[in-house]
Amino acid sequence: MIVVTGAAGFIGSCLVSALNEKGYYDLILVDDFSKDEKAPNYEGKRFSTLVERRDFHDWLEENHKMVYFIFHIGARTDTTEFDKSIFDDLNVDYSQKVWKACVEHGIPLVYASSAATYGLGEHGYDDNHEVIEKLEPLNPYGDSKNEFDKWALKQAKKPYFWAGLKFFNVYGPNEYHKGRMASVIFHAFNQIKKNGEVKLFRSHNPEYKDGEQLRDFIYVKDLINVCLFLMENRKHSGLYNLGTGKARTFLDLAKATFASLDLEPNISFIDTPADIRDKYQYYTEANMSKLKGIGYEKEFTSLEDGVKDYVQNYLEKASYY
Repeated sequence: MIVVTGAAGFIGSCLVSALNEKGYYDLILVDDFSKDEKAPNYEGKRFSTLVERRDFHDWLEENHKMVYFIFHIGARTDTTEFDKSIFDDLNVDYSQKVWKACVEHGIPLVYASSAATYGLGEHGYDDNHEVIEKLEPLNPYGDSKNEFDKWALKQAKKPYFWAGLKFFNVYGPNEYHKGRMASVIFHAFNQIKKNGEVKLFRSHNPEYKDGEQLRDFIYVKDLINVCLFLMENRKHSGLYNLGTGKARTFLDLAKATFASLDLEPNISFIDTPADIRDKYQYYTEANMSKLKGIGYEKEFTSLEDGVKDYVQNYLEKASYY
């Protein structure tokens, strides 16, 4: 059995599809399955059973002998949520229980960390373990991810293989349910369909022109390829960046979305919402040398090619991966 937590969500459901494509069908999908809008993400996929998030720890105690690998992708990911207790419960305490079970029962683990841990990038975007204690995330979500990373590194007992993946700006199919937290590409597509234009956040930093804020955008299918690589090559435990290693502007992203629809760009700017303005990352770019150094050789999809696949094969058809 392979366990995927967060299996009804964006990245988790894409991982389930990719595992199916690889011939893995004995899958345990863990999530809060009460949210009907997430159901299409896992309907039609092949798996053994659904396990409610609150029941997973008990289920694992009873079934651990049959578990081959755990992908702990589930988390509270809302960067606009400022109730720390929610993140302590779902992102820290819950993850610690998963980690301890993997240690006790000899189960390898890949879990989702985040580039939100890097804050404004004061200490760079290098995934070496020495910098983790110095990082200054900008919101409770980033704090929770960094707190768990720090906790994991301090543990005397670790799973015999583990990897924490610092996801950068992920986009791609199966994010219809995410609302405000969906990727800019998702919102751009819907704006174009509705109004024929895209509104991007204006820069409130004099070092960046409007639309030239830079992010490391990674297509979800590339991210999943790395997850599968780590499952199949369980040798080098640790924290790993997971971006493309090449920052691109939001203007590039918007233009690629228009191009995928065979339309001329029509882009304007609006103020960044006040509730996130002071917590806004103007630049992120993953140093990917560590992952490549352990043998990962696949090239990452270009922004233009990733947006084209996402728009034409999923958003235009309202289909799922």
